[in-house]
Amino acid sequence: MIDRKKIRGIYFLGIGGIGMSAIARYFLSEGFPVYGYDRTESSLTNSISDEGCSVTYEDNPDKLPVLFQDKQNTIIVYTPAIPSDNKLITFFNNNGYKLFKRSEILGEISKGTETIAVSGTHGKTTVSTMIAHIMKQSSLDCSAFLGGISKNYNSNLILGKGRFTVMEADEFDRSFHRLNPVIAIVTAVDADHLDIYGDQKTMIAAYNEFFEKIRPGGTLIANKKIIDTIRVPRDLQLFTYGLVDDADFRAFNIRQMNDKYEFDLATPEKKIHNIHFSFPGMINIENAAASAAAALIAGVNEMELRNALSTFSGVSRRFDIRIHYPDLVYIDDYAHHPEEIRACITSVREFFRGRKITGIFQPHLFTRTRDHAEGFAEILDQLDEAILLPVYPAREKPIEGVTSMMIFEKMRLKKKQLMNKEDIPGKLDIENLDVLMTIGAGDIDRLVGPIERELELRRKK
Repeated sequence: MIDRKKIRGIYFLGIGGIGMSAIARYFLSEGFPVYGYDRTESSLTNSISDEGCSVTYEDNPDKLPVLFQDKQNTIIVYTPAIPSDNKLITFFNNNGYKLFKRSEILGEISKGTETIAVSGTHGKTTVSTMIAHIMKQSSLDCSAFLGGISKNYNSNLILGKGRFTVMEADEFDRSFHRLNPVIAIVTAVDADHLDIYGDQKTMIAAYNEFFEKIRPGGTLIANKKIIDTIRVPRDLQLFTYGLVDDADFRAFNIRQMNDKYEFDLATPEKKIHNIHFSFPGMINIENAAASAAAALIAGVNEMELRNALSTFSGVSRRFDIRIHYPDLVYIDDYAHHPEEIRACITSVREFFRGRKITGIFQPHLFTRTRDHAEGFAEILDQLDEAILLPVYPAREKPIEGVTSMMIFEKMRLKKKQLMNKEDIPGKLDIENLDVLMTIGAGDIDRLVGPIERELELRRKK
């Protein structure tokens, strides 16, 4: 599809996206001139600029670098999140440039490797990052394109010399249909991206189509909780994982020891006892079982698995404990689907038993807010206090009548309020905070630094 020898430059539309920036970093490492556009400056765009990528925030074809004023021997990579009225994508489309979706490029990269692909409506980033860390710390090695920043490697791109590549298999826009993995994991199939699929049944059909793309003789690793929901092709090896007794890879005898866990892992061949794991939350013990399954099937040995799980530091914005004092905890999390938020709040309740939890939630997408308003309200009611921010639109135009008030009015929680993002952290009742969480996939991450600074400042007074 792409003759790399003829490429003189690559331009990324939406280069600040977590998935796009990983691919941009990959081509930078390969020595290609890489340029890109994004709507706003961010820590990601700043970091890839520091690494040698030229980034602009002007949606203006007249300001394109000279290299891209000629369509010959250049390619344009774009994310579906780029709106159709974007001037740059309109220019490229109207002038015969070679345009490729991010998923097409990822599929092209994956063809030359043995891909381990992680799918699911939530948990993809944590599981893929955990697998990548296990593989990277083993004799097998790997490369990885991640949907979050690994704390162990401070990047969403990991480069290695092994034959395996770890990738997220994203269901949005049916992107995962571009991949042909040798090992695939599916974590969950809760209803999501209904703006694309219409209903959950159609979404699950897309997952089943993805499973058909696993290479013949390959392996599917499925969460035991969803095994009756999906269809498994006959020519695949199937393994299940979870915390339940009949899972093929089962975490059990879980013990919380201060800020760490110990657990045992049952596999189809044996039991591995006393695994040390520092990443909080029972949901992450389940994620560890999935990651261990993929790594062991790929060929990682027991000692390598033990060492890697004990040193896994987590992912930025996934149960990301930013402040941890006896009287004050601050956690930032990317959760944006009701079931993700449920898992997050449940994990916080388990890990910080008896503490008062305050959550700041930014809904992500108008369609998701519309489709899951009741689910969001139900799970946010499990907080002790809740603050709702306006909906983050991302790629969408506003939908009449769809606002955070849809969720707010359905909530039964007494201590709840609506705020604008700019009100925080100034209006937080910091003196009465115990465990604070910021939750959401939009630009709520821009509050993390200011909240941290304010909490530390108040604590010193």
